[in-house]
Amino acid sequence: MSACILVLNCGSSSIKFALFDADTLDTHHAAIWRGEILAIGSGHATVREQAGVPTAVALDAAQPYHAALLEIRTRAREWIDGRHLAAVAHRVVHGGSKYVAPTRVTLPVLAELQGYIPLAPLHQPFALEAIGTFLEEHPDVPQVACFDTAFHHTIPQVERMLPLPYALSERGLRRYGFHGLSYEYMAHALPIRHGGMAKGRTIVAHLGSGASLCAMQDLASVATTMGFSALDGLMMGTRCGAVDPGVVLHLMEVDKLSLDQVGHLLYHASGLLGVSGVSADPRALLPLEDQNERCRLALALYVRRIVREIGALVAVLGGLDMLVFTAGIGEHNAVVRERVMAALTYLGVVADTAANAEHAPVVSAPQSRMLVAVEPTNEEWVAARHALACKQGG
Repeated sequence: MSACILVLNCGSSSIKFALFDADTLDTHHAAIWRGEILAIGSGHATVREQAGVPTAVALDAAQPYHAALLEIRTRAREWIDGRHLAAVAHRVVHGGSKYVAPTRVTLPVLAELQGYIPLAPLHQPFALEAIGTFLEEHPDVPQVACFDTAFHHTIPQVERMLPLPYALSERGLRRYGFHGLSYEYMAHALPIRHGGMAKGRTIVAHLGSGASLCAMQDLASVATTMGFSALDGLMMGTRCGAVDPGVVLHLMEVDKLSLDQVGHLLYHASGLLGVSGVSADPRALLPLEDQNERCRLALALYVRRIVREIGALVAVLGGLDMLVFTAGIGEHNAVVRERVMAALTYLGVVADTAANAEHAPVVSAPQSRMLVAVEPTNEEWVAARHALACKQGG
């Protein structure tokens, strides 16, 4: 009987899912079935499978997230179609200092991972709810946690440390880094497409609703823009990125915002949405730039923060051989890429305008001093591969 791996990527109001054929996983990166459930808990949830159109899905209003998981399980059974479900892989954002490799989750491990919920409140509790649900429903099927922080365990100690009292670092207050599954896929895919150049000084820009940069040397992470939490670094769709901590103190002391209110502001009401007042999506803001100053400023600040952080990582690397764009905005928004490249001419970047407009694998011109690439990410495939390895390893 052939085997398959189910992969779940859980956010606070959405769940992405994918099913992979375990027998052909190393040679075929495409899922045999994938999709997502969106707007969970809103009363207007939708489900989209394959490349289809989203359709309404009724979820139990009392337990919408649990209902969404059961909906995925029901639909997955049709696609599994007699195959053996070898494992379920879960993207878990935070593994703390302890979990630096994919791990089969038991109840004691699940309890430990719940301790990291405050470090990743947008994702951690929902991934753990999915693991708990599937542990209960399918106790004989391995549940494998694949950690977004794990790829960055190679960064040197000086990059891990925060300039706070040393005793706090001993309690786990340090820089961890995120989007590790995406960067791990880049470490796999870039040498296949670009050969030995990928092993040089590379910066990968994961630009989606969440965003970060990773500086890689010899395909390993040496520095990244996200730190202790997924709030740090670049400006994002609704998250602020790096901000003077004095602003947080001011909001609490002068504006008397509660801890929950500050958290909501930083995670859900900042970034592109907060500055523009219109949308968290650059696609919605770009047509409005000429008539809406806040939209123009939001996009200008978004690009400026990317360029500024690239400069910092170039300094850490001692130069740059390759810049790679990935994730939703990085892969599909030619205007954002064009503006970033235009600001990097001091590094010798020369854009190929036609290639960039077509989202080609290489968007720099032949005379560019460095290669600028676009590479689709595939976090689900990485997770499936890890889950299969954990299963085979017992």
